Amino acid sequence: MKAKVAVLISGAGTNMAALLYAAKAVDCPYELVLVASNVPDAPGLAIAKAEGIATWALSHKGMNRDAFDTLVDGQLRAAGAEFIALAGYMRILSDDFVARWTGKMLNIHPSLLPLYKGLNTHSQAMEAGDKFGGCSVHIVTSGVDDGPVLAQTPVAILPGDTVETLSARVRIAEHQLYPPTLAAFVARERSPDYLLGRVRELALALPESDEVISHGMPCFGIVKGKKFAYFTKDHHGDGKIALLVKISGADEQAALIEMDETRYYRPAYFGDGWVGIRLDLGDTDWDAIGEWLRQSWLAVAPKKLAGLMGVADEF
Repeated sequence: MKAKVAVLISGAGTNMAALLYAAKAVDCPYELVLVASNVPDAPGLAIAKAEGIATWALSHKGMNRDAFDTLVDGQLRAAGAEFIALAGYMRILSDDFVARWTGKMLNIHPSLLPLYKGLNTHSQAMEAGDKFGGCSVHIVTSGVDDGPVLAQTPVAILPGDTVETLSARVRIAEHQLYPPTLAAFVARERSPDYLLGRVRELALALPESDEVISHGMPCFGIVKGKKFAYFTKDHHGDGKIALLVKISGADEQAALIEMDETRYYRPAYFGDGWVGIRLDLGDTDWDAIGEWLRQSWLAVAPKKLAGLMGVADEF
């Protein structure tokens, strides 16, 4: 199953086009489900339409930022987008919008971040006497061009370069950099190593927890105590990557499976006191996984240790 990506543009859409054409490869892990713009006559929209990609556009002029971003968010979710790629989207996003897409939104910026955030990047690099300009793909956070950098490409600044000539070469680099970086980013949401790393970080943050191998799987428990979570990868050939956590019993297990049978399941050989939570669907809510781990830890923790957790929570 390919990850569903929406692209936001404001102009020519050349980076969007690079993502679109890369997505046509059979082995590309993402597909474009929507190209949206705050400029109704943005040239990139015509490219997307011609290639059979759904489009949506509305001018932001005269609208409150939060209200406009809410409209955009609604279109993205209606299209089934799981990730957003900003590609020349010339709007500062509201904090609420960024929060709703935390860890799911990338941007490409024409500088070697953290150098030259914002506009006029090429002129700043040239005026500073830099030998290289370049481009960066980063995760979007509330700070402008401030999120973790995933990949960069340096582009040499030549004698006699102008902003226009440097910009043209950097744009070539952008088109080469963005598609594989986006592909790697969306694929990690289904990568066993990445998923185990996220689970490990959350589980080992709990008091007196450790990791061992049990039943052939990474397993987390309280030191010299009971186990509270297992990480499974194709356990007994079930084809799933999942987290197993403690629950209250058969009734809770059945209720969870009825609520979302795609995500929750009864793990083989573990009985009614455990539930499996799929991690390989590409839309894992890691805050929820952290809470599942905490509750599972509390279910097996000695009363004294669990009491200390309760005291800590009060503060």
